[in-house]
Amino acid sequence: MKQYNVAVCGATGNVGRVMVRVLEERGFPVAKLKLLASERSAGKVSVPFNGEDLPVELLGIDSFKGVDLALFSAGASVSLKYGPVAWESGCVVVDNSSAWRMDPEVPLVVPEVNPQDIALYKTKGIIANPNCSTIQMVLVLKPIYDAAGIKRIVVSTYQSVSGTGWKAIVELEEQSRALMSGASPANIPCKVYPYQIAFNCLPQIDVFLENGYTKEEMKMVHETRKILGDQTIGVTATTVRVPVFRSHSESVNIETKKKITPAQVRELLSKMPGVRVVDDPSKNIYPLAIQAAGHDETLVGRIRADESVENGINLWVVADNIRKGAATNAVQIAEILIRDYLK
Repeated sequence: MKQYNVAVCGATGNVGRVMVRVLEERGFPVAKLKLLASERSAGKVSVPFNGEDLPVELLGIDSFKGVDLALFSAGASVSLKYGPVAWESGCVVVDNSSAWRMDPEVPLVVPEVNPQDIALYKTKGIIANPNCSTIQMVLVLKPIYDAAGIKRIVVSTYQSVSGTGWKAIVELEEQSRALMSGASPANIPCKVYPYQIAFNCLPQIDVFLENGYTKEEMKMVHETRKILGDQTIGVTATTVRVPVFRSHSESVNIETKKKITPAQVRELLSKMPGVRVVDDPSKNIYPLAIQAAGHDETLVGRIRADESVENGINLWVVADNIRKGAATNAVQIAEILIRDYLK
């Protein structure tokens, strides 16, 4: 099997470290792995890969010479600056930031949903990884869309703090310990979020826009339409940060164009790659964040008819936001790239 020189940009972050781990777990044919990060980490830390501790190098203009494929997870500003630089060096980029997702010349891909769009990478040399919340939702929407069409989606998310980064994980842990030890909520420091996240829910993810929605909510609207290739779908979202360390959960209400029963939905989803149906209410069996954490499958349950409309279906969808919601999805894109395009 041909091997490839691979770079991971943002290799010391939450997602970057898992990207490296997933490359190893899935046996990606790596000839040489280059780990890139800012000056805060470069030369100071190492990351394990295939039994070795690889040093982290400083990201720069010349970092992508001789590299075939780069996985980016270092933020939008870094991707905007270095994505084109990588392509000029002959390196294809799979970018996990929001920088390129809505660029009409950049494919936005969930491999189980729209793998054919990967072919469009040749224009700018970049493939965008969708938002973590969007990825898990479109995975379950796709077979329903193909079978019955979708008129409208109403989604409410319950997103873990790991989606914000390591500092948010620490903040939740420290606040929880302090409150359980009897500290007054008034004395709990809030550095990452505007309010206490421990034992609380914050109906704000990212900044508010002029229309009253947050940026995260509008990402789900625009990305869902782009991935499914249908701008006529009505999508409205409310995104909420909850005191969970890992995995995002979503309540998804779907109004289909044609009638479809819960039994038919279960059958469709049971055959969808990357999805596992966890749905037996009689035994209190439904998807949980702790079940999804550390795994790549998207779990779906609470499948039932919405009795308030003629063609309505309700779902509860859970996935690990760091793995399938980011790192694993990116590596899966890379696998298709080397299989079909970078031979």
